[in-house]
Amino acid sequence: MSVLPEIRFAGCSRYDSMPKLLLHSSHPSLFRCVREGCQKMAHKSRLQGFGILVLSVLLGPTMIAAQQPALSLIPAPANVQAGSGSLRVDSSFTVALAGHSEPRLDRAAERFLRQLALQTALPLSPKPAKNSKATLMIQTEQAGKEIQEVGEDESYVLEVSATGAKLTAPTPMGTMHGLQTFLQLVNVSPDGFAAAAVTIHDQPRFPWRGLMIDSARHFIPLEVIKRNLDGMEAVKMNVFHWHLSENQGFRVESRKFPKLHELGSDGLYYTQDAIRDVVAYARDRGIRVVPEFDMPGHSTAWFVGHPELASGKGPYQIERRWGIFDPAMDPTNEKVYKLLDDLIGEMAKIFPDHFFHIGGDEVNGKEWDANPKIQAYMKDHGIKNNDALQAYFSGRVQKLVVKHGKIVVGWDEVLVPGVPKDIVIQSWRGQASLAQAAKQGFRGILSNGYYLDLGWPAARHYAIDPMSGDAANLAPEEKQRILGGESCMWAEYVNPENVDSRIWPRNAAIAERFWSPQETRDPASMYARLDFISARLEWLGLTHKSYYRKMLNRIAGPASPEEFAALRTLTDLLEPVKDYTREQTAPAEPTSATPMNRVVDAVPLESDAGRHFGELVDQFLGARHPGGPVDQFAPAACHDARSEAQLRMQFTLWRDNDAQLQPLAQRSLLVKEVAARSQDLSAVGAAGLAALDAIAKGQPASDSWKSQQLAVIEQAKKPKAQLLLIPAPAVQRLVEAAAAGSACFAAKL
Repeated sequence: MSVLPEIRFAGCSRYDSMPKLLLHSSHPSLFRCVREGCQKMAHKSRLQGFGILVLSVLLGPTMIAAQQPALSLIPAPANVQAGSGSLRVDSSFTVALAGHSEPRLDRAAERFLRQLALQTALPLSPKPAKNSKATLMIQTEQAGKEIQEVGEDESYVLEVSATGAKLTAPTPMGTMHGLQTFLQLVNVSPDGFAAAAVTIHDQPRFPWRGLMIDSARHFIPLEVIKRNLDGMEAVKMNVFHWHLSENQGFRVESRKFPKLHELGSDGLYYTQDAIRDVVAYARDRGIRVVPEFDMPGHSTAWFVGHPELASGKGPYQIERRWGIFDPAMDPTNEKVYKLLDDLIGEMAKIFPDHFFHIGGDEVNGKEWDANPKIQAYMKDHGIKNNDALQAYFSGRVQKLVVKHGKIVVGWDEVLVPGVPKDIVIQSWRGQASLAQAAKQGFRGILSNGYYLDLGWPAARHYAIDPMSGDAANLAPEEKQRILGGESCMWAEYVNPENVDSRIWPRNAAIAERFWSPQETRDPASMYARLDFISARLEWLGLTHKSYYRKMLNRIAGPASPEEFAALRTLTDLLEPVKDYTREQTAPAEPTSATPMNRVVDAVPLESDAGRHFGELVDQFLGARHPGGPVDQFAPAACHDARSEAQLRMQFTLWRDNDAQLQPLAQRSLLVKEVAARSQDLSAVGAAGLAALDAIAKGQPASDSWKSQQLAVIEQAKKPKAQLLLIPAPAVQRLVEAAAAGSACFAAKL
């Protein structure tokens, strides 16, 4: 967020003055004013004082950086007002607590001080001060709920001036959120470290802002869970949805039914004491823990120790493959409900949250159809089909959950006629399903569009809103039933080594969608702030960046610096295939025992280098692109020479990179797998250089030349080794521009 001087436009009727606060360097409001309200004025004034001021703001942000640094806050607060100057942060910085006191607040303040010390390397006092003259005064008005509730007040006010700072919040949750905002304000300055002077009034848009981590398909150790809770706190997420049972594993110690974890987990499970520790750890960070025990499907691991629960004959073993499988609990067997009654009661004691997730998704019904006893029961009780049988099961389980003081959460499939109205629907199908639930009186949360494992870019997740689509047309009272949403990290292709990279930093963009005002939608600003928070998350111990080099070192083995650099040049531009195509294109059927040591496991799900390259191409062609610089004031017969020079250097490096990599590919099987991708990058580099040469001539390239270059690019766009070469579409734009024959594509007002 950049602070601009107020700029008035003489003769500008639509926009009389510029807003004082604009998000980051893209200045979307300024674009709108120039484009929509003042085109003529801007054109006439291009070489006059107004034009110089606009150019200095848009093209030379460093000219104002010394006065007011950009604010890289994510999630963007509800309201920010810029102050004057900044608050110096040095070794004398102190914190003091006032108002309501409790140990959780003391721990939050100590955690804040530790984090600030890590970010700055300053020797700070590790404990809050006991006086009223601290640098940062924290006033908490009242206690939070003993068990955190949906809709609890999470607001705060943060005031920072050159002489001190004050944080005021109604509850400890608001205080914790405000402390995270202050940490993001602190940055290096010409005088050391400082926090920009601002006044922030902030509160979340949705009360349910969650991250689901699947610990059942691949077991995720406690230290990984905890550091991701730290990441959630940093971006103000407040629900950790813990997927704990699956076909591949039952991951919780049950003292009443020890066969569940002893026989159904390969020895990889969480003890009850460890779970209590995680719950306490999360509560200290304002995060609720909602457990999920998936039933009646996705339950093969249950049946290894308790085959009497199943609808089929068995025998059963832990599933090693991925997908939807036939085994399901028998909804007509009273033994099922007796065990679930006891198990839910046991789990309710270690998970204090008011909500309990029962799964309920993807039951194919094959075991039900093949079981004569179940079919007879359905006929005797007027249960017409499998949907009705699942509704019967969900209704029975819901009563057990309520008996133990909890509220049921379930996936879309539990929304069938007859289910109780207090069930919360988690929609993986989309806003239409969410809206349907709201119209029928059900509360709901959206996960469709937020599946992190699908490998979508952050901008695609960011564009999806719980209140868009069918949900946008709901009546006000129906909209109140949409509680928010959850991102989901399903674990078929993650392990403790790479899971952080599959969640972060993209999850921060989703967190902003749940917290910030709906009109906060500019992807350029989001990406700029995402880069900032990604670096900050490393100070929490998250490994979403550091893991990459370690995995590449394993893949490369002994390699010269030049060979490793060539590998990194290639892999920086690759992404895994998207959606569910990885399983469909696997060289062999993937299982839970498949090693995750390939390049496809190592590269990030979104290539920053590939995205920045696309922005550079668009800058050269003069198009305003998401995440890039502003529209250029350029004469009609030129292109961006600086961008061209950068592109030539990039293309030359790519063209020559394969020769550097090939010796390593001969020594490493894991590198050899991506040799074809390396050759594609070399070919794309050559095509890019040819396109730049053609554009420089200012004449349309021949059709045969265009066809030849596009054939190269089409080959490069095809997935290979389950990897995508991200720059290929951007190079295609250059080829098409060369074929069009214009030397200048700069946008003009």
